[in-house]
Amino acid sequence: MSLADRLDDLHYRIRTNKWHWLFSIFCRVMLALGFIPSGLVKIMGERFTDLSIHHPMGHYLEAIFYTGFYYPFIGVMQVTAAILLLIPRTATLGALIYFPIILNIFVLSMAVRFDGSLITSPLMVLANMYLLAWDYHKLRLIFPFNHKRANRELPLYRGLDNRFPFKFFSGVFIAILTVGVIVTQGWEMFPRNTYDACMTQCPNNPDPDACKTFCTCIHENGNSLDACLEEYYKERGE
Repeated sequence: MSLADRLDDLHYRIRTNKWHWLFSIFCRVMLALGFIPSGLVKIMGERFTDLSIHHPMGHYLEAIFYTGFYYPFIGVMQVTAAILLLIPRTATLGALIYFPIILNIFVLSMAVRFDGSLITSPLMVLANMYLLAWDYHKLRLIFPFNHKRANRELPLYRGLDNRFPFKFFSGVFIAILTVGVIVTQGWEMFPRNTYDACMTQCPNNPDPDACKTFCTCIHENGNSLDACLEEYYKERGE
């Protein structure tokens, strides 16, 4: 019996056991409860803990708090994953979204030896992995030992269609162009990587003094991007 067949057999025996079924529900609920409160705190723009910035984890959380909309975005993804886990039809998608988030938290907790999630984060990773294994029948084709079965209905290289997909690659070109324009022209001010690089924006700025204030705020005063943008627009009278 091949490895794929043995895993299929093991998975079938687990899926047909009532206690495994109840445990999968328990894991889904517990994981959801673990992310909803912390996710909502981030969405509301509040600090997650009151750790000192001299603490390794506190230093990290203080830095991530000043990353603009990235901080609440993490919260949105946490709450989204939690809600999806609670809905049977979307539980697999919820587990897939949940896993990289909790894995990152686990590695971070181990790296800085944070008491707050030193025990819970590895248990949450294991629970998440159990849910992924629970839905192995939906994910099985991504594993290398199932690649023959996954590719069985697909043509080999010699049988591929040779027609060039003009519409598709036109869309690719438009997407690249659109992203480039939006990212480079979508904002008026950029912090840039250094003070001198930031100051290169000032000669062409409608208010060079406000631009200089912004660069000083970022690179010399060490304030957050949002705070410096607020100061920039305030000096411009906007």
